[in-house]
Parts: sequence; structure tokens; C-alpha cells
Amino acid sequence: MPDRKPKNESGKRLVVLGGARRRATGAVWLVGAGPGDPELLTIKALKALQAAEVVVHDGLVTDEILDMAPASAQRISVAKRKSRHSYAQDEINRMLVAFAQEGLRVVRLKGGDPFIFGRGGEELEACREAGVECHVVPGVTAALAAGANAGAPLTHRGSAQAVTFVTGHAASGSEPDLDWESLAKPNQTVVIYMGVSTAAGIAARLIGAGRQGSTPVLVVENASRPDENRIVTTLAGLPAAAEQVAGPALLIVGEAMALAQTSGDTAVFEPKFERRVK
Repeated sequence: MPDRKPKNESGKRLVVLGGARRRATGAVWLVGAGPGDPELLTIKALKALQAAEVVVHDGLVTDEILDMAPASAQRISVAKRKSRHSYAQDEINRMLVAFAQEGLRVVRLKGGDPFIFGRGGEELEACREAGVECHVVPGVTAALAAGANAGAPLTHRGSAQAVTFVTGHAASGSEPDLDWESLAKPNQTVVIYMGVSTAAGIAARLIGAGRQGSTPVLVVENASRPDENRIVTTLAGLPAAAEQVAGPALLIVGEAMALAQTSGDTAVFEPKFERRVK
């Protein structure tokens, strides 16, 4: 069994391996766990998870999904929350490579999709550089679940001819450097990941670049989960709406968000909490 979590020089805890090599080579699977609802997990993701010997997972992955891995699989949480990272990204990269080089089947289980603001590309590069076989299993990204549950299509004839996914903060935690004039054009949907803390600045930038303050906005916290929280507002009302969100959430800006269903109307999923902010 691998040794776990010795301290490194910085005081952080790393996972290192010891003992005899179990097989010639292992491999890494970067697996998208979807937004949280276990029924949105793909069949391919489920098969990879059921074959895992080590599961390195995000904090947003639900226990219901983690329990689909074999009971014998080693679980390691590398949860990343704002200003609180259990492991730095380079430590995660080294961990995945080390386990695979020990001959283990490693599943890196990520909320949503590995390649949509999930740093899957960095982990793929680390595996390639180390000569470790790496497979990518896509997942349902949170924006798709958020729009579906609200009945608000991300693209819609006449009101959303394009959809753009952007991040709400830069690597330093500050407001991102985006093409605001392009994002401010009408008849398109802009999905902002990790934008709650910078929502006021994002709204001001978009309005300043020409997007109407009356543009509909859908804010979704915990998309697809039993405690999903939806707020329907406008671009001008976005700062106030963001203050009502406690955890990670999506900000979806665009004319098509006018179709977002209000309390009691949804035919697919009825969240516990839902309100409009004017």
C-alpha cells in the first residue's frame, strides 16, 4: 500500500509512494464528474471510476459519485476553495505521475469537465512530459446543467447566436483581462465561471462596454444538486444578486436567460431555493 502524506520542506503534506512496483506501467484518467447529480455521470466516466485503484478528487465531487469507486480504492481529496488549497497544482501533477509510475490506475476526478476551467490541460501536460499514459473522459460542465434545469437555453434562435465561457477571476484572484467589448455585444450568452467575488466589476465592465443593464442574468449555485439555488436578475442587479450567494456559482448573462423558469414552473428539477432579484 502506498505511503501517504509526509511533510515537505514547506510544511505541506505530499503523497509519495513506496514498496514494490505492482505492474509495469500505470495510467491516469482525467475524468469529468459532471456538476453533481450522479445521474449526469457518463457511462465512460463510471467505468473508469469503477476500475480505479487511486481516486484523486476535487472537493466539489459528491460522496454519491465517490462511492461508485471500489471500496479498496485509495481516495485523496485535493479540494481547492478560494484562498484555501490543500495542495498546489504542481503537487497534484507530481502525485498523479508518481502513482501511475508505481503501476496504478489513477482517476483524477474533477467536477464538471476536465478541460473547462478544470486545469486538466496542465495535468495532461505533466503526464505527457513524464511519459505517463493519460486518458481524458469529458463531463457535463455546470453551465449545461444550469441552463437545462432553469429551462434557459444557452443558444436560442433570435436571442443567442453564440455562447462564450469565461473565468471570473485571473490567476492572481483579481478581475480577469477579457475582451469586454466583444462580450458586450447583444444576442449572445456569456457564462462566467468563478465570478461571484468579482460580479460587481464584471457587471460594470459589461455595461461600460455597451451591454444593456436590463440584460437578463441567471445566477446558479450548486447546479443540478438537491440544494440548487437560482437567482434571476438583470445585469444591473447582478452585484446585489451575487451578495446572496454563499458558495461557488455560475453567472449566465444573455437575452436567452429571460426564459429562465421561476419557482414552481420547472418540469425537470425544482430547487429548494429560488428567487428573483430586481
